[in-house]
Amino acid sequence: MYISSSSSSSSCYCCIFWFNWVLCLISFSSATDPYVFFDWTVSYVTASPLGVKQQVIGVEGQFPGPILNVTTNWNVVVNVKNNLDEPLLLTWNGIQQRKNAWQDGVSGTNCPIPAGWNWTYQFQVKDQIGSFFYFPSLYFQRAAGGYGGIVINNRDVIAVPFETPDGDITLFISDWYIKSHKELREQVESGVGLGGPDGILINGFGPYRYDSAVVPDGIAFQTIYVDPGKTYRIRVHNIGISTSLNFRVQNHNLLLVETEGSYTVQQNYTNMDIHVGQSYSFLVTMDQNASSDYYIVASPRFVNSSAWTKAIGVSILHYSNSLGPASGPLPDPPNEYDTYFSMNQARSIRWNVSAGAARPNPQGSFKYGQITVTDVYVILNRPPELIDGKWRTTLNGISYLAPSTPLKLAQQFNIPGVFKLDFPNRLMNRPAKVDTSVINGTFKGFMEIIFQNNDTTVQSYHLDGYAFFVVGMDNGVWTENSRSTYNKWDGVARCTTQVFPGAWTAILVSLDNAGIWNLRAQNLDSWHLGQEVYLSVVNPEMDKNELPLPDNTIYCGALSSLQKDQAQRVNFSRASRCPVAMKTILAAVFLALLGTCFT
Repeated sequence: MYISSSSSSSSCYCCIFWFNWVLCLISFSSATDPYVFFDWTVSYVTASPLGVKQQVIGVEGQFPGPILNVTTNWNVVVNVKNNLDEPLLLTWNGIQQRKNAWQDGVSGTNCPIPAGWNWTYQFQVKDQIGSFFYFPSLYFQRAAGGYGGIVINNRDVIAVPFETPDGDITLFISDWYIKSHKELREQVESGVGLGGPDGILINGFGPYRYDSAVVPDGIAFQTIYVDPGKTYRIRVHNIGISTSLNFRVQNHNLLLVETEGSYTVQQNYTNMDIHVGQSYSFLVTMDQNASSDYYIVASPRFVNSSAWTKAIGVSILHYSNSLGPASGPLPDPPNEYDTYFSMNQARSIRWNVSAGAARPNPQGSFKYGQITVTDVYVILNRPPELIDGKWRTTLNGISYLAPSTPLKLAQQFNIPGVFKLDFPNRLMNRPAKVDTSVINGTFKGFMEIIFQNNDTTVQSYHLDGYAFFVVGMDNGVWTENSRSTYNKWDGVARCTTQVFPGAWTAILVSLDNAGIWNLRAQNLDSWHLGQEVYLSVVNPEMDKNELPLPDNTIYCGALSSLQKDQAQRVNFSRASRCPVAMKTILAAVFLALLGTCFT
């Protein structure tokens, strides 16, 4: 070993070492994807969406909550403070949480955030674009609000298959009840249906007074301000709890361009049926003469119209050169009971196979129709029924029972008896039961799921962790011969699909995302009573990319003894982008080390 006796020489070597080290770190931080930080407090706020003061759930005091606006591959850090009087989880509807089920925010992956506590979500919107939303996933809380939008923009290097719009507008349409979410929860648990809502909201506002005999005076309504000749991207989410809604803008075409992260074949519609939990993006051009304002309407579908007359959401589209207020009748909806119209409309929505999305290669380069199916599940629902003296809903005769220890934690710590990998692939000839039964998925397998709706209402089903391909839907009972009708080329990829009463919908999904993922009814009454199941997808080999148990994990159930005091938790504060802050810190470290080297 050679040791120099020269102090100046050692200082020089020291400086070179540290200089190279810092340059490597700065280079690494510059190459990583940006971080964005948010501090959100979830609390009750007072609002009067239908003219009656009531307690709703706000995020940062807003109802609806703020829009989380990010770009493909950004890292999102959201510190959530729970100021409610009951536990809370936020789930990120449609965000795939690639190899990171720890951030999914449902009862099977996370312990709830206790009242008065905070918890920090950290996830990457990896290889996704499009329109999504977040909402509280426990205790029927979505019926009181707590929701907001998620916009994932394309990276600059990826072409978007339409001209940049002149503006971007998010609309939340939802059924709404004046009863609190706690009252509605008790009502559903007692076997009493939700009944018709008290109204339909658009962005948390009640209807414009289009008819004084129907809409009382004093209700605040939403006005959307636009300029003539311009084109706007309007993202519409049905964030409601049980009602399919028809969306339309008076005298304007809706050019469909995207749904739940997939670019679609661009087609004009005069109206669109949007089912519970679904999201769509339209381009709407302001090409009318602005002789007056125009109605924006969201009205219930497949209901007794005489009982639901008051339940119509109406906002106003106001041109900057408008000559007067909107007046006259609302634009006509489709025939109220015509499920054929709605089903045919759904079938017409196609994947744009030539467009790139989050990546430069075309969406259609994934040829799903040529992949061999490895697992088939025919999942049949039923209306609420009494099981062991309680009202429950089922999938394949099983009503899901959420254990006190989340499935993902039980799997991580090898805790026996929490769940069973025995969910049946078809309805079995046995009495309905309550159980914690999980689907045993095959990693990198290709699963076919057929939803068979034996209920009397439209049901929506959502799968966390994935986008699936909607390949077929029809009336009647699905059979093996139904596969001959599948769309094996350009069925749209999405995360929530509708299933009409007395009908079926078939989806295909590639199980390439390891984790435990929630498959649920989006209709909140069905979900709350047990209509959900989890899909376990385990990589049999060590996956270095699957993220480990987070340091800030909240423990509960059988792992409660591991829980640290809340005061030890990290409380992030809002910042712009991590790489900028990282460069500043590293530069300061370098200057300090530089001074040390020459002293």
